[in-house]
Amino acid sequence: MTVLYLFNKPFRVMSQFTPCDDRETLANYIDIPAIYPAGRLDFDSEGLMVLTGDGSLQHRISHPDHKLSKCYWVQVEGEINESAINALQNGVELKDGLTQPALAHAMDEPAGLWPRQPPVRYRAAIPTSWLSLEITEGRNRQVRRMTAAVGFPTLRLIRASIGPWSLDDLAPGQSRIVELSTSEQRKLFPKAGRCSTRNAKTRKPRPRTSPARRGKRSPR
Repeated sequence: MTVLYLFNKPFRVMSQFTPCDDRETLANYIDIPAIYPAGRLDFDSEGLMVLTGDGSLQHRISHPDHKLSKCYWVQVEGEINESAINALQNGVELKDGLTQPALAHAMDEPAGLWPRQPPVRYRAAIPTSWLSLEITEGRNRQVRRMTAAVGFPTLRLIRASIGPWSLDDLAPGQSRIVELSTSEQRKLFPKAGRCSTRNAKTRKPRPRTSPARRGKRSPR
Protein backbone atom coordinates (compact mmCIF):
# COMPACT_ATOMS: atom_id res chain seq x y z
CA MET A 1 0.00 0.00 0.00
CA THR A 2 1.13 3.51 -0.83
CA VAL A 3 0.12 6.28 1.55
CA LEU A 4 -1.28 9.52 0.16
CA TYR A 5 -2.23 12.70 1.97
CA LEU A 6 -5.24 14.70 0.85
CA PHE A 7 -5.04 18.37 1.83
CA ASN A 8 -7.55 21.20 1.51
CA LYS A 9 -5.37 24.16 0.60
CA PRO A 10 -6.69 27.46 1.93
CA PHE A 11 -6.81 30.66 -0.10
CA ARG A 12 -3.49 32.51 -0.36
CA VAL A 13 -1.26 29.58 0.57
CA MET A 14 1.64 28.59 -1.69
CA SER A 15 1.51 24.97 -2.88
CA GLN A 16 5.11 24.29 -1.81
CA PHE A 17 7.06 23.64 1.37
CA THR A 18 9.98 25.98 0.70
CA PRO A 19 9.72 29.48 2.21
CA CYS A 20 8.35 32.17 -0.08
CA ASP A 21 8.78 35.72 1.23
CA ASP A 22 6.12 36.30 3.88
CA ARG A 23 3.50 34.03 2.30
CA GLU A 24 2.15 30.94 3.98
CA THR A 25 3.19 27.61 2.48
CA LEU A 26 2.28 23.96 2.99
CA ALA A 27 4.83 23.89 5.82
CA ASN A 28 2.47 26.04 7.88
CA TYR A 29 -0.07 23.21 7.85
CA ILE A 30 1.72 19.91 7.22
CA ASP A 31 4.51 18.57 9.44
CA ILE A 32 5.41 15.35 7.64
CA PRO A 33 8.91 14.85 6.22
CA ALA A 34 9.69 13.76 2.65
CA ILE A 35 6.27 14.22 1.06
CA TYR A 36 5.60 16.51 -1.87
CA PRO A 37 2.57 17.74 -3.83
CA ALA A 38 1.53 15.89 -6.97
CA GLY A 39 0.86 18.96 -9.06
CA ARG A 40 0.26 22.52 -7.97
CA LEU A 41 -2.65 24.78 -7.08
CA ASP A 42 -2.46 28.52 -7.58
CA PHE A 43 -1.87 30.85 -4.63
CA ASP A 44 -5.32 32.41 -5.11
CA SER A 45 -7.13 29.07 -5.56
CA GLU A 46 -8.43 26.71 -2.89
CA GLY A 47 -9.15 23.05 -2.51
CA LEU A 48 -7.75 19.59 -2.96
CA MET A 49 -4.08 18.73 -3.22
CA VAL A 50 -2.61 15.20 -3.18
CA LEU A 51 0.79 14.68 -1.56
CA THR A 52 3.02 11.62 -1.51
CA GLY A 53 6.58 10.52 -0.90
CA ASP A 54 6.51 8.21 -3.92
CA GLY A 55 8.19 10.10 -6.78
CA SER A 56 6.85 7.80 -9.50
CA LEU A 57 3.27 8.07 -8.24
CA GLN A 58 3.64 11.83 -7.85
CA HIS A 59 4.63 12.02 -11.52
CA ARG A 60 1.73 9.85 -12.66
CA ILE A 61 -0.88 11.85 -10.75
CA SER A 62 0.34 15.17 -12.13
CA HIS A 63 1.30 14.17 -15.69
CA PRO A 64 -1.39 15.05 -18.29
CA ASP A 65 -0.57 11.92 -20.31
CA HIS A 66 -2.51 9.88 -17.75
CA LYS A 67 -5.66 12.00 -18.21
CA LEU A 68 -6.48 12.07 -14.51
CA SER A 69 -9.50 14.37 -14.29
CA LYS A 70 -9.60 17.41 -12.03
CA CYS A 71 -12.98 18.87 -11.07
CA TYR A 72 -13.33 22.51 -10.02
CA TRP A 73 -16.14 24.50 -8.46
CA VAL A 74 -16.02 27.92 -10.05
CA GLN A 75 -17.82 31.05 -8.93
CA VAL A 76 -18.02 33.52 -11.80
CA GLU A 77 -19.21 37.06 -12.28
CA GLY A 78 -22.57 37.07 -14.04
CA GLU A 79 -25.22 34.42 -14.65
CA ILE A 80 -23.53 31.62 -16.57
CA ASN A 81 -25.53 30.70 -19.68
CA GLU A 82 -25.92 27.73 -21.99
CA SER A 83 -23.81 29.29 -24.72
CA ALA A 84 -20.84 29.67 -22.38
CA ILE A 85 -21.30 26.14 -21.03
CA ASN A 86 -21.34 24.74 -24.57
CA ALA A 87 -18.17 26.65 -25.43
CA LEU A 88 -16.38 25.24 -22.37
CA GLN A 89 -17.54 21.75 -23.27
CA ASN A 90 -16.32 22.00 -26.86
CA GLY A 91 -12.98 23.72 -26.21
CA VAL A 92 -11.97 27.36 -25.81
CA GLU A 93 -9.33 29.16 -27.85
CA LEU A 94 -6.63 30.56 -25.55
CA LYS A 95 -3.32 32.24 -26.36
CA ASP A 96 -1.56 28.88 -26.04
CA GLY A 97 -4.07 27.03 -28.19
CA LEU A 98 -7.46 25.35 -28.10
CA THR A 99 -8.36 23.62 -24.85
CA GLN A 100 -9.51 20.04 -24.89
CA PRO A 101 -13.25 19.40 -24.43
CA ALA A 102 -14.30 19.71 -20.79
CA LEU A 103 -17.22 18.53 -18.70
CA ALA A 104 -19.11 21.63 -17.62
CA HIS A 105 -22.49 22.41 -16.10
CA ALA A 106 -24.13 25.10 -14.01
CA MET A 107 -24.58 24.30 -10.32
CA ASP A 108 -25.85 25.79 -7.08
CA GLU A 109 -23.36 27.04 -4.52
CA PRO A 110 -21.72 23.91 -3.05
CA ALA A 111 -23.45 22.68 0.09
CA GLY A 112 -21.50 23.35 3.27
CA LEU A 113 -19.07 25.69 1.52
CA TRP A 114 -16.73 27.42 3.97
CA PRO A 115 -16.41 31.23 3.89
CA ARG A 116 -13.30 32.53 2.16
CA GLN A 117 -10.91 34.77 4.05
CA PRO A 118 -10.71 37.47 2.89
CA PRO A 119 -14.16 37.37 1.28
CA VAL A 120 -14.74 37.61 -2.46
CA ARG A 121 -15.15 41.19 -3.67
CA TYR A 122 -18.46 41.59 -5.44
CA ARG A 123 -19.59 44.39 -7.74
CA ALA A 124 -22.87 46.02 -6.86
CA ALA A 125 -25.87 44.97 -8.96
CA ILE A 126 -23.89 42.25 -10.78
CA PRO A 127 -24.99 38.69 -9.91
CA THR A 128 -22.68 35.72 -9.56
CA SER A 129 -23.17 32.06 -10.37
CA TRP A 130 -21.43 28.71 -9.96
CA LEU A 131 -20.38 26.03 -12.40
CA SER A 132 -18.61 22.69 -12.22
CA LEU A 133 -15.71 22.31 -14.66
CA GLU A 134 -13.80 19.06 -15.14
CA ILE A 135 -10.58 19.00 -17.17
CA THR A 136 -7.60 16.70 -17.74
CA GLU A 137 -5.12 19.31 -18.92
CA GLY A 138 -2.85 21.29 -16.62
CA ARG A 139 -2.11 24.61 -18.29
CA ASN A 140 -1.16 27.63 -16.22
CA ARG A 141 -4.27 29.25 -14.72
CA GLN A 142 -6.32 27.35 -17.26
CA VAL A 143 -9.74 27.44 -15.58
CA ARG A 144 -9.59 31.19 -14.97
CA ARG A 145 -8.56 31.81 -18.57
CA MET A 146 -11.30 29.55 -19.89
CA THR A 147 -14.12 31.27 -18.01
CA ALA A 148 -12.75 34.71 -18.94
CA ALA A 149 -12.63 33.66 -22.60
CA VAL A 150 -16.36 32.91 -22.58
CA GLY A 151 -17.18 36.19 -20.83
CA PHE A 152 -17.44 35.13 -17.19
CA PRO A 153 -14.44 36.11 -15.03
CA THR A 154 -13.65 33.75 -12.16
CA LEU A 155 -14.20 35.15 -8.67
CA ARG A 156 -13.50 32.03 -6.63
CA LEU A 157 -11.90 28.74 -7.65
CA ILE A 158 -11.99 25.53 -5.62
CA ARG A 159 -10.58 22.19 -6.73
CA ALA A 160 -13.10 19.61 -5.58
CA SER A 161 -11.49 16.39 -6.81
CA ILE A 162 -8.49 14.81 -8.50
CA GLY A 163 -9.22 11.44 -10.08
CA PRO A 164 -10.90 9.25 -7.43
CA TRP A 165 -10.01 11.57 -4.52
CA SER A 166 -12.33 14.35 -3.38
CA LEU A 167 -12.59 16.97 -0.66
CA ASP A 168 -15.71 15.50 0.95
CA ASP A 169 -15.91 17.15 4.40
CA LEU A 170 -12.24 18.12 4.63
CA ALA A 171 -11.98 21.60 6.14
CA PRO A 172 -9.50 24.21 4.87
CA GLY A 173 -6.04 23.59 6.32
CA GLN A 174 -6.81 19.99 7.24
CA SER A 175 -5.58 16.75 5.71
CA ARG A 176 -6.36 13.06 5.84
CA ILE A 177 -4.57 9.86 4.91
CA VAL A 178 -5.72 7.49 2.16
CA GLU A 179 -4.06 4.32 0.90
CA LEU A 180 -3.60 3.17 -2.68
CA SER A 181 -2.91 -0.48 -3.48
CA THR A 182 -0.80 -1.71 -6.39
CA SER A 183 -3.91 -3.03 -8.18
CA GLU A 184 -5.66 0.33 -7.73
CA GLN A 185 -2.62 2.07 -9.22
CA ARG A 186 -2.76 -0.20 -12.27
CA LYS A 187 -6.42 0.66 -12.82
CA LEU A 188 -5.80 4.38 -12.40
CA PHE A 189 -2.72 4.49 -14.60
CA PRO A 190 -2.99 1.82 -17.32
CA LYS A 191 -0.45 3.75 -19.41
CA ALA A 192 2.14 3.83 -16.64
CA GLY A 193 4.33 1.20 -18.26
CA ARG A 194 4.41 3.08 -21.56
CA CYS A 195 4.65 6.65 -20.31
CA SER A 196 8.09 8.14 -19.85
CA THR A 197 9.04 8.71 -16.23
CA ARG A 198 12.40 10.29 -16.88
CA ASN A 199 11.30 13.31 -14.85
CA ALA A 200 10.02 11.23 -11.95
CA LYS A 201 13.00 11.44 -9.64
CA THR A 202 13.16 9.97 -6.18
CA ARG A 203 13.35 12.95 -3.89
CA LYS A 204 15.74 13.10 -0.97
CA PRO A 205 14.38 14.58 2.25
CA ARG A 206 15.48 18.18 2.73
CA PRO A 207 15.57 20.14 5.96
CA ARG A 208 12.49 22.29 6.37
CA THR A 209 11.94 25.36 8.39
CA SER A 210 9.35 25.08 11.13
CA PRO A 211 6.88 27.95 10.77
CA ALA A 212 3.98 28.30 13.11
CA ARG A 213 1.36 25.68 12.29
CA ARG A 214 -2.23 26.60 11.53
CA GLY A 215 -5.33 24.48 11.43
CA LYS A 216 -5.42 20.85 12.43
CA ARG A 217 -2.07 19.10 12.13
CA SER A 218 -1.78 16.21 9.75
CA PRO A 219 -1.73 12.72 11.23
CA ARG A 220 1.66 11.04 11.42
